[in-house]
Amino acid sequence: MHKKQTVKKQSLPTKVKRHVKLATVPHRENSYRPHAIRRYGLVAILVLAFGLLLVNNYFTTGDVLGQRAAITMNTLLSESNHARQAEGRPGLEINDTLNQAAYAKAQDMLAGQYWSHDSPSGVQPWKWFNDYHYNYSQAGENLARGFTSSGAVISAWLASPEHRANLLSSDYKDVGFAVVNGEMSGKQTTLVVAMYGAPAETGAVAGVTTGFREPVAQTGMFASVGRSVQTLPAAVVGAAVLLVLAGFVALFAQAYRHKLPKQLRVSWYHHHGAYKAAGMMSVAVIIVIMYSGGQI
Repeated sequence: MHKKQTVKKQSLPTKVKRHVKLATVPHRENSYRPHAIRRYGLVAILVLAFGLLLVNNYFTTGDVLGQRAAITMNTLLSESNHARQAEGRPGLEINDTLNQAAYAKAQDMLAGQYWSHDSPSGVQPWKWFNDYHYNYSQAGENLARGFTSSGAVISAWLASPEHRANLLSSDYKDVGFAVVNGEMSGKQTTLVVAMYGAPAETGAVAGVTTGFREPVAQTGMFASVGRSVQTLPAAVVGAAVLLVLAGFVALFAQAYRHKLPKQLRVSWYHHHGAYKAAGMMSVAVIIVIMYSGGQI
């Protein structure tokens, strides 16, 4: 008499665990080649990672290529006050007069093709405060260019001692911002001007402070990546983490290269884990540097 055999069905958690193991852990069942770092797995990871970046670009700049700067006065104010709050400083208030002064300074830099607090003819920032009749007891100016997010601008200012002092100073009550697109030195760029002020009181003595180094997105990027990473959008962090995890899976697989099928051990595939890990992690690092420096 033949007894009918029954096949025990696996539960959903068991199935999920098995597929995760096949995708990430080198073992006999997947021939020591985790599915996540096979050709189709790598393609899927890259599509997902860059899909996250495109979605982030679209929702932050309105352009999937991220070519329009996502910098506004409101986001600059929000990021500035968030940084001040973290240091126990009172928030700044937007001042329309300082907005106009900052805009005039940005236009003057574009017209004169200079990138400095002082113009080539020696005009100092305080001219713009006076031209728009902002009577101050203390005043300061920060500049930035080449960034595409408010978070990256504020991060760069915080990384510079002079600009950090302006941004966090308890003396200032008001701020004005200008975000102007134009051509500088033959290249399209976005200029950001911030003018800080404390209204003068009767009998007050006026003073001025300013940073002396202007943050530029293309300069000193590696030095400020650690601080700038804090401003990375969640989608960008997710994409970078996904690529880094894939890199670790590849390194893990590399440790089991001696168990690969013989035909693979005698080919370039013997070191496939190292090649794939280097590739995935390099892409992740490039993404972090690009987005933390504001260059999308």
